[in-house]
Amino acid sequence: MNPILAFYRSSIGRKWVVAITGLVLFGFVIGHMLGNLQMFWGPDQINSYAVHLRDLGPLLWIVRIVLLTCFVLHIQCTIALARANRAARPEKYAYYATKQASKASRTMIVSGLIVLSFVLFHLMHFTFGWIDARNANLHEAAQDPLLGPGRHDVYRMVIAGFNHWPVSFFYLLGIGLLCWHLSHGFASVFQTLGLRNHRVEGFLRWTSGGLAALVFLGYCAIPLAVMTGILTDTNHPFGTPEQHPDAGHGAKTAAAVAR
Repeated sequence: MNPILAFYRSSIGRKWVVAITGLVLFGFVIGHMLGNLQMFWGPDQINSYAVHLRDLGPLLWIVRIVLLTCFVLHIQCTIALARANRAARPEKYAYYATKQASKASRTMIVSGLIVLSFVLFHLMHFTFGWIDARNANLHEAAQDPLLGPGRHDVYRMVIAGFNHWPVSFFYLLGIGLLCWHLSHGFASVFQTLGLRNHRVEGFLRWTSGGLAALVFLGYCAIPLAVMTGILTDTNHPFGTPEQHPDAGHGAKTAAAVAR
C-alpha cells in the first residue's frame, strides 16, 4: 500500500488531517469575518472589497477548491475517527471516564454537521442566490448606462437578507454552534501536534474560549446591527452618511427589496 495512503487511513494520520485542515478553515473564518466587518464602513467599502475578490479570477477559484477540499477532508476524517472510537469501545464510557471532557468535545460530530448545514444554507442564500434570486439582481446605479449595471450591491444584499428575522436567527444559531465547535477544536489541534501538556493547558483553554468569543461577536455584529436599525441602506456607523444611489427611485426600490 502507498505509504501516504496508509498514513492517511491510520488513526494518527486522520488526526493530523483534522488538525491541519482545521487550522486552514480557522484562518478562513477569521479572514471572512474581517471582510464582512467592512459592512460598517458603508456600501463603497464592502462593494469594492467584493469586486477585488472577484477580480482575483483563477486565484479565487484555487482558494475555493483548497477550502472545499479541506472542508470535505475535515468532515470525512472526523466521522471516521468517531466511528473507530465507537468500534474500539462498544460499551459507553462510565460517567467518571468522561467528566473531564468538555461538552463541546462530546458533541463535535453533532455541532459539526449542523454547522455544515448552516454553511450550505449561507452559500445558497448569499453566494448562489438560490434562496432569494433577487440578490443577484441588486446593483449600484451605473455611472454610464451604456456600460450596463453598476457593481453588484453586496451592501444592500446583506441588509435585505438580515432584515428577515428567520434568516438572522438561523445565522446566529449557526455561528453559535461554529464557535462552540471552535472552542474545543482549536485546543485539540495542539494536542494532535503534541504541543499540549499540563503547563499550557490553562492557556490553551482560555485562548480557545477567547478566540471563539471573538469570532462569535464579529460575525453576529452585522445581523444584530441590521435588525436593530444601526445598519441600514443610508446609515453605516464608520462611513460617511450618504443617500443611496437608487434613492431617487424611492418607494419603487424600497418595495422591490422588501418583497
